[in-house]
Amino acid sequence: MAELEPKKIISLMSGTSCDSIDAGLCRVNPDLSCELISGINYKYPEHIRAKIFQLFSGDASIKDVCQMNFAIGKCFAEACKVLISEFGKPDLISSHGQTIFHYPFDEKIDNVSLKSTLQIGESSVIAYETGCPVISNFREADIAAGGQGAPLVCFADDRWFKGKNVAIQNIGGISNVTVVAKDIDTFGFDTGLGNIMIDYCVNKYYGQSYDKDGRIAASGNICESWLDCLMQDEYYFKNPPKTTGREYFTKQYIENALRFAPKNSEDIIATVTALTAKTIASAYERFVYPITSIDEVIIGGGGAYNTTLMNMLRCYLPKHIVLKTHEDYAISNNFKEVMAFAVLGYCSYYNIPNNIPSCTGAAKRVVLGKITAA
Repeated sequence: MAELEPKKIISLMSGTSCDSIDAGLCRVNPDLSCELISGINYKYPEHIRAKIFQLFSGDASIKDVCQMNFAIGKCFAEACKVLISEFGKPDLISSHGQTIFHYPFDEKIDNVSLKSTLQIGESSVIAYETGCPVISNFREADIAAGGQGAPLVCFADDRWFKGKNVAIQNIGGISNVTVVAKDIDTFGFDTGLGNIMIDYCVNKYYGQSYDKDGRIAASGNICESWLDCLMQDEYYFKNPPKTTGREYFTKQYIENALRFAPKNSEDIIATVTALTAKTIASAYERFVYPITSIDEVIIGGGGAYNTTLMNMLRCYLPKHIVLKTHEDYAISNNFKEVMAFAVLGYCSYYNIPNNIPSCTGAAKRVVLGKITAA
């Protein structure tokens, strides 16, 4: 194996909220520490974003998937060019891509597994447009090894927080946790809804893309009976390893849930915000505390900026647990996953196994990611 050297990597991430392409220029060191040099949120063109949501909903053709693979690749390349224009070319680009479907279930047809995932944003387009080698398609190798292809950020969490007893909680469209403790192997799973249902309801009732600072939620009252009903979904009771996404929490899923919602729209936003917070706390009660103790919960992702959500989570967590954000550890709340995928890309480049089977359920450690030459 080549001797490890520091690398400058542009890392690209677009999550289930699809609010922007998060692009960060990072310096990754041989000890897998990572410094964010600069990060941007590159907005999708309006009609491209609308088309992505058609892909999410299944209201799209194979032609649409084919075209959007290249169109999103071009958007990712344009995000890279913004950083390249200021800082010059990186050593490589690490692209998570845009997940349009994730199916981590052991369904079979003719005794052939249908477990699968699809992230689009053609790496050949990014490589051609930027002149940089691109590492992409991280999730497939884990699924090939019998895993669920997620969560992958656990690998970076394990490196960055080892030696502590902490839960590292990302709240994006979906919420996922990594549990790092001194007495157990690191493990992680998707706790369930993050911002998907909040954002959907805020858009439906207020025409806004998200609830800034949780202000709408703060103005309403939690409908406890509806909240209790929402929390009975079978996903929340399923044992880890587990992962989920828009394929499960669909538009139809949310609309069905809203049939039983309170009439006041502020109360709806307050309750779905409480749902995110309470399902996180309940996941710890079911799957974390019986295995290990934790001293801190460290929040990242867009949910870290929702003051009402953070206050609710504080109320639902045991009092002895300290609630922090990634900023307390000099890690950007907004760009933490970007930094994590820079580390994953670095490992791919050097052929270092970069999944954690105790998080994904894979049969063994494998090298995630495929390299596209410039």
